[in-house]
Amino acid sequence: MENLIFSLNATAPIFLLMALGFLSRKLGWIDEVFASKMNQFVFLVPLPILVFEDLATVDFQEVWNLKFVLFCFFVTFASIALAAGISFLWKDRGIRGEFIQASYRSSAALLGIAFIRNIYGDAGLAPLMIIGSVPLYNIMAVVVLSFFQPERRKLDKELWKKTLKGIVTNPIIIGIAAGLLWSALRIPMPCIIGKTVSNVGAVATPLGLMALGASFDVQKTIGKIKPVIAACALKLVGFTTVFLPLAVMLGFRREELIAILVMLGSATTVSCYVMAKNMGHEGTVTSGVVMLTTVFSAFTLTGWLFLLKSMGLV
Repeated sequence: MENLIFSLNATAPIFLLMALGFLSRKLGWIDEVFASKMNQFVFLVPLPILVFEDLATVDFQEVWNLKFVLFCFFVTFASIALAAGISFLWKDRGIRGEFIQASYRSSAALLGIAFIRNIYGDAGLAPLMIIGSVPLYNIMAVVVLSFFQPERRKLDKELWKKTLKGIVTNPIIIGIAAGLLWSALRIPMPCIIGKTVSNVGAVATPLGLMALGASFDVQKTIGKIKPVIAACALKLVGFTTVFLPLAVMLGFRREELIAILVMLGSATTVSCYVMAKNMGHEGTVTSGVVMLTTVFSAFTLTGWLFLLKSMGLV
C-alpha cells in the first residue's frame, strides 16, 4: 500500500493538472485557440527557460554521467529504428511519418522534470536525460516527417537547409545549449536574473500540463484507430518493456531510472501534432496518439513506478 501511495503521489498531481485543463475546455473557460496559444507560449518561453535553469545551475563536473547520457541517446535511436520498421505494416504511406514520430517522441522535457521534482524535490538527472534524447527527438522528427510526407518532396538542398534551420532554432535546443554554456563557463547567476528565470521557468510545468489537457479532441481518433492503438502500445508499454530491464541490468537506479522511465514510457508530446501539421501531414494519427497516451499514461506510469518502487529500485 505504501508503494502505491508513493506512486500516486508522483503521478496524480501531474494528471490532475491535465484534467483541470480538459475540464476548463469543456466548461468554455479555455477555447481551442487559447489552448493552442498556451502550448505555443510554453514551448517558446517558459520550457526553454526551465531547461536552461536546470542546466545552468548544475555543476556538470559533479553530476556528469557519460554512461547515462549515452544510454539515453542509443535507446532513443533504437526506439526510432523499431518504430520505423513497424511503420511498414501500414499500407498508407501518408501515416508512416506520423506513426514513427508519435511512437517514440515523449514529453521528456516537461514530464521528466515534473516527475523527478515531484518525487525527489529537484530535477535531478532530468537535464542529462534531455541532453541524451531531446536533440535527437527533434532532429529525427524533422527527418522522418520530411521523408514520409504524403506527397513526398525531393530531399533537395533547400529542404535540408530548412530542416537544419528548424533544428538549430528549436527553442528547447537553444535552452539546452545556453544552459550548458552557462554552466561550462561557470558564470555566476545574479540574484535579479536568477529569481526572474526561476519565476518564468516555474510557469512551464503547470501551464504546459493544463494546455495539454485543454488540447484533447475526442472526436478525431476513430477513423485511424489501428495505427493509433499500435503507436500507443509501443509508447506506453513496448519500449519500456524492452529497455527498462536493460537499464536495471546496467546498474541505473533512483532518479536515473525515473528519467529513463519518463523518456521511454511517458505520453507523446503535443509538439508532435504541431510539427506534423506544419510539415504537410493530416495530423489525425498524431492527435489520437497524443490524446490516448496522455490519458492512459496516468495508469501505465503509475504501474511502472509501483513496480520499480516494490523492487526497491527507486
